[in-house]
Amino acid sequence: MRANFHFLTRPALLSLLLIACSNATAADFLVSDPQAYENALKKVQPGDSIILADGTWQNFEILFNGKGTKEQPITLRGQTSGKVFLTGQSNLRLAGEHLLVTGLVFKDGYTPTGEVIAFRRNKEDVANYSRITEVVIDNFSNPEKFEQDSWVMMYGQYNRFDHNHLVGKRNAGVTMAVRLTTEASQQNHHRIDHNYFGPRPTLGSNGGETLRIGTSHYSLTDSFTRIENNYFDRCNGEVEIISNKSGKNTIRNNVFFESRGTLTLRHGNGNLVENNVFFGNGVDHTGGIRVINSDQIIRNNYLEGLTGYRFGSGLTVMNGVPNSKINRYHQVNNALIEHNTLVDVEHIQFAAGSDKERTATPVNSVMKNNIIVNHHGSDGIDIFDDISGIEFANNLLNKDATASIDTGFDQQTITMTRAANGLLYPSDKAQQKLGVSRDLTPIRKDQVGVSWYPKTEPDVAFDSGKTIVVSPGDNTLFDAIAQAKTGDVLELQAGAYRVSKILSMDKTITIRAKQKHTAVIYPLRSTLFEISNFGNLTLDGVRVDASNAPDAAGNTLIRTTRLPMQQNYRLVIENSVFEHLDINHSYHFFDAGNRSFADYIRVTNSQFSHITGDLFRLNKELDDLGIYNVEYLTISDSTIEDVEGAIAKVYRGGTDESTFGPHVVLSNNQFNDIGKGKRNKSNGSLTLLGVQVTNIMSNTFINSAPVIIDHTVGQPKTSITNNVFEGSPEPMIKQLFPLSGATIKMTGNTSL
Repeated sequence: MRANFHFLTRPALLSLLLIACSNATAADFLVSDPQAYENALKKVQPGDSIILADGTWQNFEILFNGKGTKEQPITLRGQTSGKVFLTGQSNLRLAGEHLLVTGLVFKDGYTPTGEVIAFRRNKEDVANYSRITEVVIDNFSNPEKFEQDSWVMMYGQYNRFDHNHLVGKRNAGVTMAVRLTTEASQQNHHRIDHNYFGPRPTLGSNGGETLRIGTSHYSLTDSFTRIENNYFDRCNGEVEIISNKSGKNTIRNNVFFESRGTLTLRHGNGNLVENNVFFGNGVDHTGGIRVINSDQIIRNNYLEGLTGYRFGSGLTVMNGVPNSKINRYHQVNNALIEHNTLVDVEHIQFAAGSDKERTATPVNSVMKNNIIVNHHGSDGIDIFDDISGIEFANNLLNKDATASIDTGFDQQTITMTRAANGLLYPSDKAQQKLGVSRDLTPIRKDQVGVSWYPKTEPDVAFDSGKTIVVSPGDNTLFDAIAQAKTGDVLELQAGAYRVSKILSMDKTITIRAKQKHTAVIYPLRSTLFEISNFGNLTLDGVRVDASNAPDAAGNTLIRTTRLPMQQNYRLVIENSVFEHLDINHSYHFFDAGNRSFADYIRVTNSQFSHITGDLFRLNKELDDLGIYNVEYLTISDSTIEDVEGAIAKVYRGGTDESTFGPHVVLSNNQFNDIGKGKRNKSNGSLTLLGVQVTNIMSNTFINSAPVIIDHTVGQPKTSITNNVFEGSPEPMIKQLFPLSGATIKMTGNTSL
């Protein structure tokens, strides 16, 4: 050590000695309650640490303010990483300089304000040169699903958010955002890196972005934010996973795994998107990159197995609005799209969104040195307007894909081989000069977030627990559900199950008859099943006879709780029989409550008969805000007869275009005498408004009311094929928004 000092100048030696002395006097303040924390905060000096004792801190709103130095930050940390829990109505605000926060877990609660973590005390007092690392926010969501808040808001300048774990945001509002609302937060040079953005469920509305940089109001301001080496795992909130709304940002080396939506350059100019990897694995609505505005560079990105279309395509180059307002769509100008590889990307869209408003086509742009390999028979390219403003040069396309663009694409036989980095490359060395580089290394899930907190699956799988044998009798099913654990299977023995109590579903349960249709459930209440938060239900092989239900109007066999739900749910009906829901009028099979949302409802190989109400009521969001009650409704291989109401009533009103659903699929069913009851005010056997994807195929409608479909915005897709309409009118389809870009396919249908 003395030899090293020999080479130091006197000022440098003095500085080093001062730092060493200062570090030697740094203090640790271990605190066990909020008052002790406040006392410690008054004492801390640069280099000191406040340590929150292990345990649960209930309703703790932390203000962490102070001024450290680059060499000696002030630290707030948990005593043991993963053992300090902030619960109830808790949050954290940082203000000052050179602050460091680490080792905390936000769980079992929600923020009482608009932010869980904010890099500011108030509008004037922000944090600079500060860092949050190894912090967890796990399902810390407001119970009111459409009460908006954000989990992390970055203000100030030169802050870092890294190696954190954010999973399960279930209420409206962006998971994380960078704000440029004042000059002190602009040109901020923040760094967001090595974070685990875990599964975010479908919100069923606009407002479900995972990461946003800026807002439209400040979108012509530069942010200089770096988003790099993050892992986006099934982030499905809405169509924009990352919503870039500012300039000069760098988005690189991130992985998007089975995430529905796109990295969207929504506003702002001069952004760089490079070295990102998108693995769709054929999952519905998985997307890639959407390009809007000027001077965007899209290079060396890898996209594989993406199924998204429209604004959620694998690669989308938008049309803009002439002289666009700041919050609309600016024209694509001077975009450079080079050295990207797109493998089995179903849709690549140019001049997307073209309509009477969006008429400004892309200009001064170049797409070169890319590889497109598509095994679906075409190149996947859709062209919606004039694309002469895009120069295509030296792009490679596999020979067995039909080319959509004449120039700039060289078709060759391409043999792809998966390399050690998990990506596909051409085996031919000459072809390897195009597309992504060989040294692109996708970040792994185990390389992000924190090492001491598990990355668990977001949903409890059906049939993942133990099997419980249930004997027939009075309320034996009620008792079995009460004793079961989430994921369990209740195996019903043959016999009668009389149920005089509502079966509350707040766990994932499968109810399965040991022998199909030999276990008969007799509901004795106006409702048999009520699904609440954390509830998911499968009925398999059972028979339900509702003839002994109360003689009252408006019974419902299955419904969600009448309270708004935060948690999405799943409902599966298989191989089952439901009959005699006709003790009085308006007896519905299923009724969704306001602000409830099903990830999916699936019915297969089942029978429904003698129902005086509707089969599925999914029409409670009547405020026309783009909110709806189900993502996927699928009914297949089933017989439904003598239903006075509709097979389903599905409603999604409003003009928002940020969601993928609802989806409705009816296939290989027999529908007899549907929809002709005098209380069926829709006068339809199936009524759909605002549904984005409708597929009605190979069904038989006998003596039934018409199928009624109202198209709204979002380019809805309707396919009605190979059905028989016997004594039933043909489907009625109306365009409520003629410019929506809706597509209709009606072929192979027979009217008798």
